[in-house]
Amino acid sequence: MKKKLICTMLAGVMAASVLAGCGGDGKTAAGTVKDEDGITIPEKITVMVDGTLVTKSNGQQEFIDRWEELTGIELEIIQPDHSAYYDVLGQTIASGDWPDVMLLSPTYYTGYVEEEALWDMTEAWENSELKASGRINNEELIDNLYIDGHLYGFATARGNGCVTYVKKKWLDNCGLDVPTNYEEYIEMLDAFTNGDPDGNGVNGDTYGVSAAGLIGVEEPYVNYLPEFYQDAYSSFYQKEDGTWADGFTEDSMKEALQRLKDAYEAGYIDKESLTNATSDCRTKFYEDKFGVFTYWAGTWATNLKTNLANNGLDSELVAIPPIEELGAYLERRPAVWAITTQCENPEGVFKYFIENMLDGGDMQTLWTYGVEGTHWSTAAETVCENTYEEGEFHMLESLESPGTQYTKNNIDPMLSIGDYIDADPGANQIAEEARESQEIFNENSTLAPSVKSTDEMSQFNGDLTTLKNSIIADIVTQGMSVEEGYQRFEDEGGAEWSQKIVDSLNEE
Repeated sequence: MKKKLICTMLAGVMAASVLAGCGGDGKTAAGTVKDEDGITIPEKITVMVDGTLVTKSNGQQEFIDRWEELTGIELEIIQPDHSAYYDVLGQTIASGDWPDVMLLSPTYYTGYVEEEALWDMTEAWENSELKASGRINNEELIDNLYIDGHLYGFATARGNGCVTYVKKKWLDNCGLDVPTNYEEYIEMLDAFTNGDPDGNGVNGDTYGVSAAGLIGVEEPYVNYLPEFYQDAYSSFYQKEDGTWADGFTEDSMKEALQRLKDAYEAGYIDKESLTNATSDCRTKFYEDKFGVFTYWAGTWATNLKTNLANNGLDSELVAIPPIEELGAYLERRPAVWAITTQCENPEGVFKYFIENMLDGGDMQTLWTYGVEGTHWSTAAETVCENTYEEGEFHMLESLESPGTQYTKNNIDPMLSIGDYIDADPGANQIAEEARESQEIFNENSTLAPSVKSTDEMSQFNGDLTTLKNSIIADIVTQGMSVEEGYQRFEDEGGAEWSQKIVDSLNEE
């Protein structure tokens, strides 16, 4: 296998892993015991995963014990620090001592496929009992993971995304309804900025919307200010005719930047949005400084509501459907479970590790909610001031964050693509506002453009993305015109880099 850098495109900065030799021993013992389908049952499975699976401090050993109890197979979990996951993963691959299974972001998935590091699970999936069961509620998600007609990774849940939340009290104070188009959206931002939406008797001491950056640092990039970007996309995407393009060079992006510029100059957008972290936005939202916040659907609806209430503010939020010009929110492409080509028994690992995650019963509950008695319970008790009756499913107090209750394990129950054989045991404990926001998002979203790696992408996209983000900042916050910004794009090599990447994508 040739050595090659894999492009990550996080904030356009290249974080590359060198794939070294393919030698080394696989972790899954070949075993001698076969099941009724003639598949060898693994003796041990080694998995590399990030912090989206329960950590050691949160009861990982109990998770392993329960998993082994359900399967009779030894499980080894390698879990680097979440922020350093892909650095450690790259080092692990370079060492030649590969795990059987690894969890990969969309970019790493396509990169490792190109490096021929992932086992082709197409036949295993197509002939699986899970696919034949009829319990998969989103086969389109799996279909989108195929690369050149082959499947190398499996997602158990949707990637989720951001929905726009509006403070109901602010709408009421301004006599406004939920906006349905851009004109009404801007009217709302104007009222929230220049009127008295918080009801403190002072006009103009608030602003409409805040965001963690004018452009996101990872795909889908435009998800924090979707009403301004609408149909524009700042990176590369594949058109309906199969050709690739750079959305930044299209008229739709120029129009989006003009909308952002106009709203910023009008004071509707938080002046610190360029440098905000998501935590900064949340704090300002809880302090009633602004009224419109596009943030993650689902559990975060409850988090936002709870923290507003904790600050003595009205906590009712409206998760709004996408405005007419936007059409659909962008959904982040999901992380995938992939089996490495060094795995000695990939068919067994697929069936007993990956397919088994969505068994519709005890194993799915383990991956979704964790371990009974550690992460969830049905006992009569009071947890974090919430009282439950005998038999009522509820999450327990977090071992790592006392005073809060767990919400899930690796699979978000509101995003799972696998239905239970009977009923989801934890369905009733999901907060109403979380479910409502998730349903609005799920029903009004489309998958973000797929990611593809080429040599030119690895070589140029880091500098290109840095240049794009700098131009966006200058246009929106520094008074530069859109025309001047795109002239800078030409002058500083952006157009040339962009075209080289587009050409390489279209040559594949």
